[in-house]
Amino acid sequence: MSRPPLRVVIADDSVLLREGLAHLIEESGGEVVARVGDGPSLVAAVVEHRPDVSVVDVRMPPTQRDEGLRAAIEARRLVPGSPVLVLSQYVERQYATELLADRAGGVGYLLKDRVADVREFMEALRRVAAGGTALDPEVVAQLMVRRRRDDRLADLTPREHEVLAAMAEGRTNSGIAEALSVTEGAAEKHITSIMSKLELPDSRGDHRRVLAVLAYLEADA
Repeated sequence: MSRPPLRVVIADDSVLLREGLAHLIEESGGEVVARVGDGPSLVAAVVEHRPDVSVVDVRMPPTQRDEGLRAAIEARRLVPGSPVLVLSQYVERQYATELLADRAGGVGYLLKDRVADVREFMEALRRVAAGGTALDPEVVAQLMVRRRRDDRLADLTPREHEVLAAMAEGRTNSGIAEALSVTEGAAEKHITSIMSKLELPDSRGDHRRVLAVLAYLEADA
């Protein structure tokens, strides 16, 4: 049985990028239910359409600063847990942290350059729609350099740090195993150890991953 098409809201003030994203998503089997160019219109579209996921540019009118992010957070407040994939030209760690702050999952933060890889972009979009996370590898790389304040993170082994970084990118257990050239069983053991050291309570697997990623992000707060 084929799965239903991914229902998507696109929010970007650039008509060219907005239409390009819509074409890419529709060519990949998705359905774009709304295309908007400002924050208030994004909030209204999410409330009206309840999309599977929204793709949002961080910077939108009137100030071209963080209106898109603020609108995405407001949309998630009005429609709790509404999945959001934010696109940005530059790495801003605070944006990813703020999106994850409600601990609900279903968030992503990618640099716009990643859109050029259609397969990677659509995988991230589906992962976020399913309640997972998708953080740009460049964001993760910067975090690896700057964060070391959480005592619980200090207890992780070098390999566990690598596994947690891969989790932050949104990789599955098999994806982590492939990226680190270990068996899937070994990856699962590392993840179990990470959850224990971060003192995360037993809960739905995806939610524990979100909490682990949040701890990772908050370590440099």
